[in-house]
Amino acid sequence: MEPTKLTYAAAGVDYHQMDALKLIAQRAARATAANASRNGMSEIEASRGESAYVMEIAGQLIASITECLGTKALVADAVRALTGRSHYDSIAQDTVAAALNDLVSVGATPISLHAYWSTGNSEWFADAARTRDLVRGWKNACDVCHVAWGGGETPALNGVIEPGRIDLAASAVGIVRGRERLTVGDRLVAGDAIVLVESSGIHANGVSLARKLAEQLPDGYATRLDDGRSFGEALLEPTILYPVLTEALFAAGVLPHYCVNVTGHGWRKLMRHRSAFTYRIHMVPPVPPVLSFMQRAAQMTASEAYASLNMGAGFAVFVAATEADKVTAAARAIGLRAWNAGQVEAGAKRVIIEPLGIEYQSDDLQLRD
Repeated sequence: MEPTKLTYAAAGVDYHQMDALKLIAQRAARATAANASRNGMSEIEASRGESAYVMEIAGQLIASITECLGTKALVADAVRALTGRSHYDSIAQDTVAAALNDLVSVGATPISLHAYWSTGNSEWFADAARTRDLVRGWKNACDVCHVAWGGGETPALNGVIEPGRIDLAASAVGIVRGRERLTVGDRLVAGDAIVLVESSGIHANGVSLARKLAEQLPDGYATRLDDGRSFGEALLEPTILYPVLTEALFAAGVLPHYCVNVTGHGWRKLMRHRSAFTYRIHMVPPVPPVLSFMQRAAQMTASEAYASLNMGAGFAVFVAATEADKVTAAARAIGLRAWNAGQVEAGAKRVIIEPLGIEYQSDDLQLRD
């Protein structure tokens, strides 16, 4: 059976429906801000709608975030049946990265993380090899980012989660070491450079689409890609931990004007900032083989692919044009590729990807109230 054209919505992820709820929740959440003052705290209002929330507590800026892995555990389970390897060390890193990569986008240094591992029944934990991989991968990701793993929760939710399955999530806290590091977009101006930092592959976004595609492929997850790997193994390449990059930038004296973790909504996320700017991209990074394969096999247009997947750019750093080379050099020093790929311009809120003839308008991203 040859694969037919797929969209993210057809795979069960319709951002238009999901984002409407997010806006309602943001309005309700904003009304609770005054509650913080009862405890001698205050919020950084500009952080509302960003990837992490920031509060000032006794003169210290504290950022926090909660994120989940999504459905990538289902891919790991399916690939294990083919290869015998659990890959839970990799998806543990994916889960940690989901939280920490959002946390650092506001200029925070992550300091602690908690785990949420919810299963369909307690028998899931009887698989010693799989649980060892999960714990090892989680700890290693924390060590790479110099984060203390504080604890977590492991409920067995029979009737809510299917037997034999697990839902992975994490919450994290970080500190912003000085107001000059706070990155909520107040310094973003026309003329700033847009530096795109490589992804390792799909990361943890677009996995529902990948799973739907695997169902249509004659060889499923065993389908071979141009780089020789199987589709399933390529999907399970762990997400890059970008806290290593942001700390390297601070060490080099670079203070980003804005940062974006390119996850859901793909490159539309580049216009997440509250204000109206035009984000003009003049070059695109190489697309990882797993993502170029998905685009071809799912018959996605370039506009559809870049609107949903990271397409090779997992993180974006917005800096003064004179600082762009410092960002690419700092990335290179820690083994990451980065490109001075575009610039911020005055104008209507939109993303223009010139090499591909793609343009996204403000109505294509409704994340903020």
